Amino acid sequence: MAFEGLTGKLNGIFSKLRSRGKLTKADIDAAMREVRLALLEADVNYKVAKDFAAKVQERSLGAEVMESLTPAQQVIKIVNETLTELMGSGAREIRLNSTKPTVIMMCGLQGSGKTTHAAKLANMYKIKERRPLLIACDVYRPAAIDQLKLVGQAAKTPVFEMGQQDPVGIAKAGYAHARDHGNDIVIIDTAGRLHIDEQLMEELKEIKSAVNVDETLLVVDSMTGQDAVNVAKSFSEDIGIDGVVITKLDGDTRGGAALSVLEVTGTPIKFAGIGEKIDDLEVFHPDRMASRILGMGDVLTLIEKAEQSIDEKKAAEMMGKIKTGFDMNDLLEQLAQLRNMGNLRQLMAMMPGGAKIPDEAIDENAFRRVEAIICSMTPAERSRPAIINPSRKRRISAGSGTSVEDVNRLLRQFEQMNKMMKMMSRPGKRRSRMPGMQFPF
Repeated sequence: MAFEGLTGKLNGIFSKLRSRGKLTKADIDAAMREVRLALLEADVNYKVAKDFAAKVQERSLGAEVMESLTPAQQVIKIVNETLTELMGSGAREIRLNSTKPTVIMMCGLQGSGKTTHAAKLANMYKIKERRPLLIACDVYRPAAIDQLKLVGQAAKTPVFEMGQQDPVGIAKAGYAHARDHGNDIVIIDTAGRLHIDEQLMEELKEIKSAVNVDETLLVVDSMTGQDAVNVAKSFSEDIGIDGVVITKLDGDTRGGAALSVLEVTGTPIKFAGIGEKIDDLEVFHPDRMASRILGMGDVLTLIEKAEQSIDEKKAAEMMGKIKTGFDMNDLLEQLAQLRNMGNLRQLMAMMPGGAKIPDEAIDENAFRRVEAIICSMTPAERSRPAIINPSRKRRISAGSGTSVEDVNRLLRQFEQMNKMMKMMSRPGKRRSRMPGMQFPF
């Protein structure tokens, strides 16, 4: 995950501060030197890292911190606030027009994920019951139009294309098509290059002028580190950009680009790509990202994911079953909804303290094993697990590719889960007496 190295180093620095109780100027000076080094190792721009550490240091030496009973917590609070300011304070979503289609132009270098994220953005607005249209203006890259059609299909969004013609003419015709067919958002996928050149910039300027673009979004790959910041600076100076879409924040990236973009270019990050699925796009919230970087989790985003992924009607039905107990079919359904929320590592990182859990302790295959075991049961066994005897266990384990011990473990934990839920549904029941429950396997 992005920022993993930075999160670990910052937590180590803060642990030292907590162990000292009252802090001296020397303690804070030493801590800020370590913070600056940690930021540089995370590929944060040198000037940004230097200014950040100096700002935190200045605030931390105030009387409110030095005379506090918990100075380490005050310093962490200041780091959190300064990180949030560095990335832009609040989320900045796209302002949509009310009387005409909103035109969004996606630009960037080849390989940044521009075409894919054009469709992800369309999908995000489709979920909000908007009517987006994708326009294929990348007429140079082989199969670019076919790729846009493919990801457009995944986003259930129509694609307007006119083959290998003039991109400016395609943009104009696509906008007219959107206006005539009731599309309220137009997303233009433009051509990229292997590097920034004058021809690319001129074409983008012509498209921007021809269709009166409302938002120009630059897509940058966070894996390229400070190169991503340099690209953003060049695009900002040459054509003017309104926001950045930063991709691959789910990968093994140091994350320095996300911390440097706004400070270096003056342009905020508006969206973040967090995976390969069509719905793996988030509105970028600086305060939530700062909280993740400091290992404090991101409960608000976790709640939003749950609200998007979990069917309210089914959730209400499940609450009714808690009082009487639920069966294996219900467990299978709950696992499917949990998997729809995203990668297990990502979900755990959003829980307070979840970033500290080592990767080896999170088994992504646990879901698959549990599902395989349940799918190997007969309908009667799923409805009444109590009838599963030793011979049935051997058949289920053989059918699911697991061991009898795995089947026994799931059955035990399923029984514990049912007991715990029944106890929770009884008013006045003391939670301290509830049986322990671990996730299967």
